[in-house]
Amino acid sequence: MPWTPQGGGEGPWGSGNGGPWGRGPNGGGSGPQGPDFEEIIRRGQEKLRRALPRHRLAGGGGLGLIALAAAGLWLATGIYQVRPDEQGVVLRFGKWVDTTDPGLHYHLPYPMETVLLPRVTAVNQLQLGFRTGGYERGGPREVPEESRMLTGDENIVEAGFSVFWQIKDAGKFLFNVRDPENTVKMAAESAMREVIGRNPIQLALSEGREKIATQAQDELQKLLDSYGAGIAIKQVQLQKVDPPAEVIDAFNDVQRARADQDRLRNEAQAYSNDVIPRARGDAQRIVQDADAYKEQVVDLAQGEAKRFTDVLASYRQAEDVTARRLYLDTMEDILKRATKIVIDPAAAKGGQGVVPYLPLPELGRKPTSHGTGGEK
Repeated sequence: MPWTPQGGGEGPWGSGNGGPWGRGPNGGGSGPQGPDFEEIIRRGQEKLRRALPRHRLAGGGGLGLIALAAAGLWLATGIYQVRPDEQGVVLRFGKWVDTTDPGLHYHLPYPMETVLLPRVTAVNQLQLGFRTGGYERGGPREVPEESRMLTGDENIVEAGFSVFWQIKDAGKFLFNVRDPENTVKMAAESAMREVIGRNPIQLALSEGREKIATQAQDELQKLLDSYGAGIAIKQVQLQKVDPPAEVIDAFNDVQRARADQDRLRNEAQAYSNDVIPRARGDAQRIVQDADAYKEQVVDLAQGEAKRFTDVLASYRQAEDVTARRLYLDTMEDILKRATKIVIDPAAAKGGQGVVPYLPLPELGRKPTSHGTGGEK
């Protein structure tokens, strides 16, 4: 239904006889005014009467000229100006047909078409869950029926928030919404309840406040666009998110228990991060030692086998020489571990080169006593 300017009274957007947008159908109202086209037409008619002689006015040609001038002036009344802070809403016999941007425009003269010029640049604020108009004990007045909401993990919180909105399309705003402020309020409360209901309480109380506000703004804008309200949501601000006063003590106990749980979990994780890497390192070291021992044993076995095959090949080529060399090598290994010292009798008889009381066996054992568990 077309908007009808209401005379008198104060409104949330303006005052006076120009309606809630401050200007009437023809652009009147408070604030800076554009050219008064009715005054221009009236002055033009007076100048035309003074310029034309009276006998010319009495004839048929004079009446035609007057009628032509009046028709031109009547057509000129369709010119209108839209200021930078306004949008022009053109009505044809009371039905909205077009929305125009700031600048000079033309519409069919009255009474076929008229224009409304609502201001669209003002940013309006809507408070939900609290009111700053009346203070109780130095703070804003709480409105629990608007702020109490259920979170995704079935906890109750009180969320107070502000919505800043602006007219985006004056035609849709005037003709698709009967009560804009109440429409924004109901839609904002619905959007915030939906977003809070998708998230746990801890997210709403701590680092997730900005994320929740952004999601609520997007949901609210989608909802208003589906209504065709012609309203743009500029910002949604979460003022506070707290548990209800009746359960805040129990809630604080739960939060402290959760903090202790997180602390113990972090300590256990730190201990695990310390023990597990060391255990893995020890296991890797043992595996590497085993691999080294395996390679050592295999290499020794392969070396012994190679030595045996080489000796066998030498024996097949020269049996006597090889047998004598094996005998000498074996006797060398046996005698170097013996504790007895054999002295050439000739040297002993001559009395030269050997001291009779020299402790030769003890001298032979001294190098082995400094070793690691050698034979004695």
